[in-house]
Amino acid sequence: MKTRQPASLTEEDIAAVRSWVIHEDAHIIAFNKPSGLSSQGGRIQAHTLDDLLWAFARSNGKRPELVHRLDRDTSGVILAAKTKPAAGFLGKAMQMRRFQKTYLALVSAVPEPKSGRITAALRREEIGRESYMRVVEFDAPGAQGAVSGYRTLASSEDGALVELSPETGRMHQLRVHMASIGRPLVGDVRYGGALTFAGRAAPRLMLHAAKLSFPHPEGGERVTLEATPPEDFMALAAAAGL
Repeated sequence: MKTRQPASLTEEDIAAVRSWVIHEDAHIIAFNKPSGLSSQGGRIQAHTLDDLLWAFARSNGKRPELVHRLDRDTSGVILAAKTKPAAGFLGKAMQMRRFQKTYLALVSAVPEPKSGRITAALRREEIGRESYMRVVEFDAPGAQGAVSGYRTLASSEDGALVELSPETGRMHQLRVHMASIGRPLVGDVRYGGALTFAGRAAPRLMLHAAKLSFPHPEGGERVTLEATPPEDFMALAAAAGL
């Protein structure tokens, strides 16, 4: 856990990050991250969620530490550990695949079949300063096994609302897997998603981390946290009658 404080946060920054909290106890803190906010790093000279965690710094200079990441344009549940033991426990639980993540996404046509499991290996590739993932053969150099489940929750002439469940945690996994079955996510410029949906502009990648289930650092009891999708996601789904 870092002890150096970065660029100071404004009162607006602190109020914003506090307003996103959906669960907090002595060990963990969870947020409903807005779209457009990077989890960590990033080249954009703006605060990341990692920076904003300084709003919760304790008197000893320690602050919460993110346990996992979400893509910048993905909204929804993201978890941070408030202590070093909690961070270690959750890191191990994630390695042992004891985290269950459930996402909601919009696609422009109903998947065929309506539900299934995608097992396609992925490889990270660089083009200029951009990183992206590509489906490759399982025995290709650099290939990483990846598994995603999907099921259609609602459909209309305009498209479908799908629930996605990654069994592995590769970069951009859900986005690439859905594109690989011809159903790229609405607003996903990088992987071929439609930029309009139900006659409206898709302002961003329509992917929301709706639910996270994991063992709690104190006692290992499973905790399930949920986050409501943001207004832009709900509005596009409603426009399509989903």
